[in-house]
Amino acid sequence: MATAARTKAALFESIAVMGKAFASPRRLELLDFLAQGPRTVDQLARASKQSVANASQHLQALHAAGLVTRERDGTKVRYELAGEDVLRLWLALRDTSAERLAEVERSARDYLGEEVEAIDREELLKRMRRRDVVLVDVRPTNEFEAGHIEGARSIPLGELEQHLDDLPRDREVIAYCRGPFCVMANEAVRRLRDAGRSARRLEEGWPEWHLRELEKTGAE
Repeated sequence: MATAARTKAALFESIAVMGKAFASPRRLELLDFLAQGPRTVDQLARASKQSVANASQHLQALHAAGLVTRERDGTKVRYELAGEDVLRLWLALRDTSAERLAEVERSARDYLGEEVEAIDREELLKRMRRRDVVLVDVRPTNEFEAGHIEGARSIPLGELEQHLDDLPRDREVIAYCRGPFCVMANEAVRRLRDAGRSARRLEEGWPEWHLRELEKTGAE
Protein backbone atom coordinates (compact mmCIF):
# COMPACT_ATOMS: atom_id res chain seq x y z
CA MET A 1 0.00 0.00 0.00
CA ALA A 2 2.83 2.37 0.88
CA THR A 3 4.45 1.70 -2.50
CA ALA A 4 1.15 2.34 -4.30
CA ALA A 5 0.74 5.63 -2.42
CA ARG A 6 4.27 6.70 -3.34
CA THR A 7 3.84 5.88 -7.01
CA LYS A 8 0.48 7.63 -7.11
CA ALA A 9 2.04 10.69 -5.51
CA ALA A 10 4.87 10.54 -8.04
CA LEU A 11 2.32 10.39 -10.86
CA PHE A 12 0.53 13.54 -9.74
CA GLU A 13 3.80 15.28 -9.01
CA SER A 14 4.83 14.61 -12.61
CA ILE A 15 1.57 16.08 -13.89
CA ALA A 16 2.06 19.08 -11.60
CA VAL A 17 5.23 20.01 -13.51
CA MET A 18 3.06 21.36 -16.31
CA GLY A 19 0.80 23.17 -13.88
CA LYS A 20 3.81 24.81 -12.22
CA ALA A 21 5.00 26.02 -15.62
CA PHE A 22 1.76 27.99 -15.94
CA ALA A 23 2.23 29.57 -12.49
CA SER A 24 4.17 32.57 -13.78
CA PRO A 25 2.72 35.63 -15.53
CA ARG A 26 5.98 36.00 -17.46
CA ARG A 27 5.72 32.47 -18.84
CA LEU A 28 2.07 32.97 -19.75
CA GLU A 29 3.03 36.09 -21.69
CA LEU A 30 5.70 34.11 -23.55
CA LEU A 31 3.13 31.46 -24.45
CA ASP A 32 0.85 34.18 -25.76
CA PHE A 33 3.62 35.46 -28.03
CA LEU A 34 4.44 31.93 -29.21
CA ALA A 35 0.76 31.40 -30.05
CA GLN A 36 1.41 33.84 -32.91
CA GLY A 37 4.33 31.79 -34.28
CA PRO A 38 7.90 30.65 -33.54
CA ARG A 39 10.40 33.18 -32.19
CA THR A 40 13.98 33.32 -31.02
CA VAL A 41 14.92 33.98 -27.42
CA ASP A 42 16.09 37.48 -28.39
CA GLN A 43 12.78 38.27 -30.09
CA LEU A 44 10.79 37.00 -27.12
CA ALA A 45 12.92 38.97 -24.67
CA ARG A 46 12.33 42.18 -26.64
CA ALA A 47 8.61 41.55 -27.05
CA SER A 48 8.13 40.84 -23.33
CA LYS A 49 10.50 43.63 -22.24
CA GLN A 50 12.75 41.43 -20.12
CA SER A 51 16.40 40.46 -20.27
CA VAL A 52 17.53 37.64 -22.53
CA ALA A 53 18.72 35.75 -19.46
CA ASN A 54 15.32 35.96 -17.75
CA ALA A 55 13.42 35.05 -20.92
CA SER A 56 15.74 32.10 -21.49
CA GLN A 57 15.16 30.87 -17.94
CA HIS A 58 11.39 30.99 -18.33
CA LEU A 59 11.58 29.28 -21.72
CA GLN A 60 13.66 26.50 -20.22
CA ALA A 61 10.91 25.93 -17.64
CA LEU A 62 8.29 25.78 -20.40
CA HIS A 63 10.48 23.36 -22.33
CA ALA A 64 10.96 21.12 -19.27
CA ALA A 65 7.17 21.00 -18.91
CA GLY A 66 6.74 19.88 -22.53
CA LEU A 67 4.92 23.05 -23.55
CA VAL A 68 7.44 24.32 -26.09
CA THR A 69 10.03 22.86 -28.43
CA ARG A 70 13.32 24.45 -29.40
CA GLU A 71 15.90 24.16 -32.12
CA ARG A 72 19.15 25.93 -32.82
CA ASP A 73 19.17 28.32 -35.77
CA GLY A 74 22.81 29.27 -36.26
CA THR A 75 23.82 31.10 -33.08
CA LYS A 76 20.21 31.58 -31.96
CA VAL A 77 17.68 29.26 -30.34
CA ARG A 78 14.17 29.30 -31.78
CA TYR A 79 11.16 28.26 -29.69
CA GLU A 80 7.62 27.31 -30.68
CA LEU A 81 4.58 25.78 -29.03
CA ALA A 82 4.89 22.00 -28.79
CA GLY A 83 1.64 21.38 -30.67
CA GLU A 84 -1.97 22.31 -31.30
CA ASP A 85 -2.91 20.70 -27.97
CA VAL A 86 -0.66 23.17 -26.15
CA LEU A 87 -2.27 26.07 -28.00
CA ARG A 88 -5.72 24.79 -27.04
CA LEU A 89 -4.61 24.38 -23.43
CA TRP A 90 -3.27 27.93 -23.25
CA LEU A 91 -6.41 29.43 -24.83
CA ALA A 92 -8.64 27.36 -22.53
CA LEU A 93 -6.74 28.59 -19.47
CA ARG A 94 -6.96 32.19 -20.65
CA ASP A 95 -10.65 32.06 -21.52
CA THR A 96 -11.72 30.08 -18.45
CA SER A 97 -9.86 32.47 -16.15
CA ALA A 98 -11.69 35.38 -17.80
CA GLU A 99 -15.05 33.64 -17.27
CA ARG A 100 -14.42 32.51 -13.69
CA LEU A 101 -12.24 35.22 -12.16
CA ALA A 102 -13.67 38.70 -11.82
CA GLU A 103 -10.18 40.13 -11.37
CA VAL A 104 -9.19 38.93 -14.85
CA GLU A 105 -12.22 40.65 -16.37
CA ARG A 106 -11.44 43.88 -14.49
CA SER A 107 -7.77 43.79 -15.48
CA ALA A 108 -8.69 43.17 -19.12
CA ARG A 109 -11.10 46.11 -19.06
CA ASP A 110 -8.44 48.39 -17.59
CA TYR A 111 -5.86 47.24 -20.12
CA LEU A 112 -8.04 47.38 -23.23
CA GLY A 113 -9.61 50.72 -22.40
CA GLU A 114 -12.97 51.85 -23.70
CA GLU A 115 -14.85 49.01 -25.36
CA VAL A 116 -15.08 49.03 -29.15
CA GLU A 117 -17.67 47.34 -31.34
CA ALA A 118 -16.74 43.82 -32.45
CA ILE A 119 -17.75 41.40 -35.18
CA ASP A 120 -17.83 37.61 -34.85
CA ARG A 121 -16.28 35.03 -37.15
CA GLU A 122 -19.45 34.01 -38.96
CA GLU A 123 -20.49 37.55 -39.82
CA LEU A 124 -16.97 38.37 -40.98
CA LEU A 125 -16.90 35.36 -43.32
CA LYS A 126 -20.22 36.39 -44.86
CA ARG A 127 -19.03 39.95 -45.32
CA MET A 128 -15.72 38.80 -46.84
CA ARG A 129 -17.63 36.66 -49.35
CA ARG A 130 -19.61 39.75 -50.31
CA ARG A 131 -16.33 41.73 -50.52
CA ASP A 132 -17.75 44.64 -48.59
CA VAL A 133 -15.17 44.71 -45.78
CA VAL A 134 -11.40 45.11 -45.57
CA LEU A 135 -9.68 42.82 -43.07
CA VAL A 136 -6.53 44.30 -41.53
CA ASP A 137 -3.96 42.46 -39.42
CA VAL A 138 -2.43 45.05 -37.10
CA ARG A 139 0.16 42.76 -35.50
CA PRO A 140 3.88 43.22 -36.23
CA THR A 141 4.97 42.06 -39.69
CA ASN A 142 6.88 39.03 -38.40
CA GLU A 143 3.71 37.69 -36.76
CA PHE A 144 1.70 38.21 -39.94
CA GLU A 145 4.34 36.33 -41.92
CA ALA A 146 4.25 33.43 -39.44
CA GLY A 147 0.51 33.01 -40.07
CA HIS A 148 -2.55 35.13 -40.81
CA ILE A 149 -6.19 35.01 -41.86
CA GLU A 150 -6.53 34.47 -45.58
CA GLY A 151 -7.42 37.70 -47.35
CA ALA A 152 -6.07 39.98 -44.60
CA ARG A 153 -3.80 42.94 -45.26
CA SER A 154 -0.79 43.49 -43.04
CA ILE A 155 -0.76 47.00 -41.60
CA PRO A 156 1.05 47.08 -38.24
CA LEU A 157 -0.60 49.44 -35.77
CA GLY A 158 2.33 51.87 -35.84
CA GLU A 159 1.93 52.28 -39.61
CA LEU A 160 -1.85 52.61 -39.71
CA GLU A 161 -2.02 56.37 -40.31
CA GLN A 162 0.44 56.07 -43.21
CA HIS A 163 -1.85 53.60 -44.99
CA LEU A 164 -5.25 55.22 -44.45
CA ASP A 165 -5.42 56.32 -48.09
CA ASP A 166 -4.81 52.70 -49.16
CA LEU A 167 -8.03 51.56 -47.46
CA PRO A 168 -11.23 51.92 -49.52
CA ARG A 169 -13.57 54.49 -48.04
CA ASP A 170 -16.68 52.60 -49.12
CA ARG A 171 -15.91 49.48 -47.04
CA GLU A 172 -15.90 48.82 -43.32
CA VAL A 173 -12.47 48.02 -41.89
CA ILE A 174 -12.19 45.02 -39.57
CA ALA A 175 -9.03 44.92 -37.44
CA TYR A 176 -7.65 41.87 -35.65
CA CYS A 177 -4.54 41.03 -33.68
CA ARG A 178 -3.45 38.40 -31.15
CA GLY A 179 -6.79 37.65 -29.50
CA PRO A 180 -9.52 39.16 -27.31
CA PHE A 181 -6.99 40.55 -24.81
CA CYS A 182 -4.85 42.21 -27.49
CA VAL A 183 -5.00 46.00 -27.27
CA MET A 184 -3.78 46.66 -30.82
CA ALA A 185 -7.10 45.92 -32.54
CA ASN A 186 -8.99 48.17 -30.11
CA GLU A 187 -6.55 50.99 -30.69
CA ALA A 188 -6.73 50.50 -34.46
CA VAL A 189 -10.52 50.79 -34.38
CA ARG A 190 -10.32 54.01 -32.34
CA ARG A 191 -7.81 55.55 -34.75
CA LEU A 192 -9.83 54.53 -37.79
CA ARG A 193 -13.02 56.00 -36.37
CA ASP A 194 -11.20 59.21 -35.44
CA ALA A 195 -10.19 59.37 -39.11
CA GLY A 196 -13.84 59.10 -40.15
CA ARG A 197 -13.76 55.44 -41.15
CA SER A 198 -16.27 52.73 -40.30
CA ALA A 199 -14.40 50.12 -38.26
CA ARG A 200 -14.83 47.22 -35.85
CA ARG A 201 -12.55 44.62 -34.35
CA LEU A 202 -12.75 40.86 -34.78
CA GLU A 203 -13.85 39.20 -31.52
CA GLU A 204 -11.09 36.61 -31.74
CA GLY A 205 -7.51 36.75 -32.99
CA TRP A 206 -5.17 34.76 -35.18
CA PRO A 207 -4.62 31.78 -32.77
CA GLU A 208 -8.36 31.12 -32.36
CA TRP A 209 -8.99 31.50 -36.07
CA HIS A 210 -6.07 29.20 -36.88
CA LEU A 211 -7.36 26.46 -34.58
CA ARG A 212 -10.84 26.63 -36.08
CA GLU A 213 -9.41 26.33 -39.57
CA LEU A 214 -7.41 23.25 -38.50
CA GLU A 215 -10.51 21.69 -36.94
CA LYS A 216 -12.53 22.39 -40.09
CA THR A 217 -9.85 20.82 -42.28
CA GLY A 218 -9.67 17.77 -40.01
CA ALA A 219 -13.44 17.30 -40.21
CA GLU A 220 -13.48 17.28 -44.01
